[in-house]
Amino acid sequence: MAGTSSREVLRKGLVLMVRAIREEPRLFAISFTGACVAGLLTIGSAFVVGAVVARVVVPVVESGTVTAAPLVVAVVVLVGLSLFKAAGIVARRVGSGYIQLRLPAKYRRLITRQYLRLPLAWHHRHATGVLLSNASADVENAWWGTNTMAYAMATVIMLVVALGSLFTIDWMLAMVALAIFPTLFGLYALYSRSITPRYTRAQELRAEVSAIAHESFDGALVVKTMGREAQETARFAAKVAELRRAVISIGRVRGAYEPVVDSLPSVGTLLVLIIGAWRLDSGVIGVAELVGAAFLFALLDTPARAIGWFLTSIPGAVVGWDRVRVVLDAEGEMVYGPVELPAHGEGAEVRLDRVSFRYERATKVDELVPQPRHGPDDGPGPLVLHDVTFTVPPGSVVALVGQTGAGKSTIASLIARLLDPTTGIVSLDGTDARELTAASLARTVALVPQISFVFDDTVRANVALDRVGIDDERVWWALRLARADGFVARLPDGLDTTLGERGVILSGGQRQRLTLARAVAGHPRLLVLDDPTSAVDPRVEAAILGGLRSAEVQQSIIIIAYRPATIARADRVVYLERGRVAAAGTHAELLASQAGYADLVTAYEKQEAERLRAHAYESVAEEVGMRA
Repeated sequence: MAGTSSREVLRKGLVLMVRAIREEPRLFAISFTGACVAGLLTIGSAFVVGAVVARVVVPVVESGTVTAAPLVVAVVVLVGLSLFKAAGIVARRVGSGYIQLRLPAKYRRLITRQYLRLPLAWHHRHATGVLLSNASADVENAWWGTNTMAYAMATVIMLVVALGSLFTIDWMLAMVALAIFPTLFGLYALYSRSITPRYTRAQELRAEVSAIAHESFDGALVVKTMGREAQETARFAAKVAELRRAVISIGRVRGAYEPVVDSLPSVGTLLVLIIGAWRLDSGVIGVAELVGAAFLFALLDTPARAIGWFLTSIPGAVVGWDRVRVVLDAEGEMVYGPVELPAHGEGAEVRLDRVSFRYERATKVDELVPQPRHGPDDGPGPLVLHDVTFTVPPGSVVALVGQTGAGKSTIASLIARLLDPTTGIVSLDGTDARELTAASLARTVALVPQISFVFDDTVRANVALDRVGIDDERVWWALRLARADGFVARLPDGLDTTLGERGVILSGGQRQRLTLARAVAGHPRLLVLDDPTSAVDPRVEAAILGGLRSAEVQQSIIIIAYRPATIARADRVVYLERGRVAAAGTHAELLASQAGYADLVTAYEKQEAERLRAHAYESVAEEVGMRA
């Protein structure tokens, strides 16, 4: 937008204001009507004041005698005009204020719904801080000018009427107005050309600052434990300093132009007094006309500035709207089909048929338009899955095993339909997952992600999630199955205990078990477990997996696992290497036939044994120390 002309910015700004009027016609009508009433009465009051001065004040000064009747009439007229004008101002401000509050609120909701509608793949391409900036600062900037929109439009009508009135008084005084107001618009054109690229850059930098801050908050534990506070502070400070320079450059441009814009009406008033005094001395106009013209220019001071305020708000509004529009126009909605799977019964059958997948390139924070998606062979990112094919029979347990980056978590997301495959089909009970309704998919599949998330709410709310049919009895059943009932019962308020942001009062293992309870509470026919018990003691993990395999549950289970004991519990193991299925079979079969698989499992087994020995040594040392 840096190269956009001032005329184009003005055009976009006016189109945006027309959009605001169409979306809030009643409020705009109230505001505009109030502004017009106040404006026309402002012009009328100028001529009334002129008449009062000429017919009441001047005779009193000349005669030295005060007559009550003319004064009373003058006071009544002036007070009446002031009251009607005040009513118009109240209507104008109330209408504009509501517009300025309602439109941002509406578009925040629209953006939030869009974020929820767009698939996870779209979110992968955009930094969280940028999305927060779109829903906050960009929305505010887009509709900021609506506060003075009706006032500015009514002021245009005022200026036309005032100009006509000035021509009826004296053409020379009218020429002052004809010189002042075109100059105002010319200054705006220069201002817009200078300020628009600065506004654009400042908005981009706000998004970048927000992204860095959000990343630092999320990674606070890593930052603290790795001693990277100084580096993170320096990274944040550098970007903030860049934003500061951008905002200061905006301030400098505004400081150069806005005082000139604000002073133009005052200059006009001064010129009217000078020229008007000369014309009065020449006998062309009278005192009433001179006072009325000067008072009119003085009263038009603030309304004329309103035009300046409105025009100077347009560049920022256009920048904000362009960034908001990118989100609202984003494509890639996760489209669901009409098919409903049975809500209950045996575990679901899962089949991946020649599934390939690539992640798209992440969009930079200063990119307004996301990059288009390409075909499977020329996309922006490399394939992370290649022709993956395997089947999970109903009621069985299948373990996905592979090195980091082999594609296990991606497969989990595809099965839960957080992502759609680039090529191939993921089917549930023989139906393409893309043909299922959203409700049926949510009932059938429950994903326990690698990173457990706990809401800042009670235990009950975290497990039930306001789902129909999940009462306290069901919550406790799910907690027992996840071996979380013990620590929940020991919490101060049991199910009513508030867990804090991200479950701050819980340990990592407790958060994992609570997340698992949330998944099983809905009684899904398929559980997809992405290493859900990595922070849990092996004995507790064995108890959890044993409970999940009980006859009461009868779910199909896909588990991403590393511990040999966990893998051995699976009916079948799918071994992945670099996004491909290298082998499939039982744990024993793969140990005997796949050297890479055996090395991976053995290495983890040795690592786990070392960890357990270290833990036992620490426990003995602590006990000896306590006895001493």
